[in-house]
Amino acid sequence: MKNLFDVSGKVAVVTGGSRGIGAMIARGFVENGVKVYITSRKEEELRAAEAELSSLGECVAIPSDLSTMDGVSAFADEITEREGKLDILVNNAGATWGATIDEFPENGWDKIMDLNVKSLFFLTQKLLPSLRAAGSDEDPARVINIGSINGFTNPHMDNYSYSASKAAVHHLTRHLAADLAPEYINVNAIAPGFFPSKMTAHMLEDKALVAKIPRGRMGNPEDAAGTAIYLCSRASAWVCGHTLALDGGYLARA
Repeated sequence: MKNLFDVSGKVAVVTGGSRGIGAMIARGFVENGVKVYITSRKEEELRAAEAELSSLGECVAIPSDLSTMDGVSAFADEITEREGKLDILVNNAGATWGATIDEFPENGWDKIMDLNVKSLFFLTQKLLPSLRAAGSDEDPARVINIGSINGFTNPHMDNYSYSASKAAVHHLTRHLAADLAPEYINVNAIAPGFFPSKMTAHMLEDKALVAKIPRGRMGNPEDAAGTAIYLCSRASAWVCGHTLALDGGYLARA
């Protein structure tokens, strides 16, 4: 049972891979021998991430706007042209929106649902031929959807469309997993708790929040990367349709 966690030689796509959880996962993959394609809308930031990760291994940046169907199609076409098969797809690109329930706008609902749920589904759909080409009974292709602990419980924040979108991601993960497992594609999700990122920057100094986490700290890059590597390695070949809460025990106290 050697090399159960070896992912070297695989090809991966990480959307939203230039910062936050996506960058943590992308770096973990690159440092463990995975050829990684990262994408995001902000090209300058994306190119900087590409340069950093390329010093550690093989990383290719492809700018794209996955909030539109045209953007999803163009990115999928680019990946298909470059690679004959795709071992790993990490659907991480996402956004949030905050407003009180009385003032929450329609565009704040639609924008988040489009990026967090709709684009996730259709990018997966368009990359299925590449995922099918990579998967086998011994080592299935992998899809990892990035959800959130906000999709499990009331976050006590005014992020209505975000929490609803992440609950949808968790359910969609189960649905896709059941349909795609017979084709040697394992679909799972990671539901992160509190990690340092642009999305959580306003929370980083909240000692009361950290005190609610049984492990007593926020997540770090090794936590995110290690979980993703597990879900893409031989060690997890029979793990399918699950959402793994990566939260330091936060939900256990919710």
